[in-house]
Amino acid sequence: MYATQALTHLVPLAAEELDKNKVTPGVLGFLVFAALAVGVWALMKSMNRHMGKVDFEEAPDPDAVAAEPAAAEPAAGEPAADGAGAPRK
Repeated sequence: MYATQALTHLVPLAAEELDKNKVTPGVLGFLVFAALAVGVWALMKSMNRHMGKVDFEEAPDPDAVAAEPAAAEPAAGEPAADGAGAPRK
């Protein structure tokens, strides 16, 4: 006999005692919820520990690096970028 068949035989017995206005999750519902909460807490703690070990430096944008040397040296006759007002020679 399977467990589902055994439970189907018990359902009519429980239906007589069951008050539909007083149905609660009970102890099993609390235990499942508590287990999920503990699991999520453990996962978050582990994630924070692993993220603390990460040493990440973002690589510079290749487009910005390529444009930077051209912008750093002004064309002849233009004022210097340092604000001195005299053109570079």
